[in-house]
Amino acid sequence: MKLQSLVLVAAVFTMTTAFAIPAGTWSVAAGAHMVDPKSDNGTLADGTLAVKVDDDIRPTISGEYFIANNVGVELLAAIPFHHDFDLNSADGTQVLTGSTQHLPPTLSVQYHFDNYSMPMNIKPFIGVGVNYTTFFKERISSGGDLDLDDSVGVAGHVGFDIPFAPTEAFRIDARYMDIKTDATLDGSDIGEIDISPWVYGVAFVKQF
Repeated sequence: MKLQSLVLVAAVFTMTTAFAIPAGTWSVAAGAHMVDPKSDNGTLADGTLAVKVDDDIRPTISGEYFIANNVGVELLAAIPFHHDFDLNSADGTQVLTGSTQHLPPTLSVQYHFDNYSMPMNIKPFIGVGVNYTTFFKERISSGGDLDLDDSVGVAGHVGFDIPFAPTEAFRIDARYMDIKTDATLDGSDIGEIDISPWVYGVAFVKQF
């Protein structure tokens, strides 16, 4: 009976750890993400102009290295995102328009859950890290010289992988990024734009 019990415990242990991602594993995820800015993006020019930033979708790629079982360090990169924005008066009338491009590389530490019996063998994960966003090609319809400062902020990450092969999976994820930038027009500070988006994406994931 003792031998049978040990065999049963060993079998259960093997089953519950079979899907752990071992330390030393690399994974690459290629897909697309939508940057969806928050609805209230702040005001400029002493509060006289409300800012509205639109969303955008671009291809993305990330690499993750597992420093321990199920614990990875991930770097997210993307083709530059493009955002148009409106500057509206208090009554909602459009006063000015503009646009900018940005790159938001994000470094995160992530934990991938296993030991759970979920439909389709889904493997959820969570992460937290830091986002660095650099802006360029800023334009405004008034023809002035608009400059947006780079931003550094906290980033959160949640998602799940749906494996369809031992080293391949389909990923659905969402990130929150704290992105705020100080705006300068013709050398004068005109306020802060708060983008702070949710970023939704899908990707193909390959482990090595």
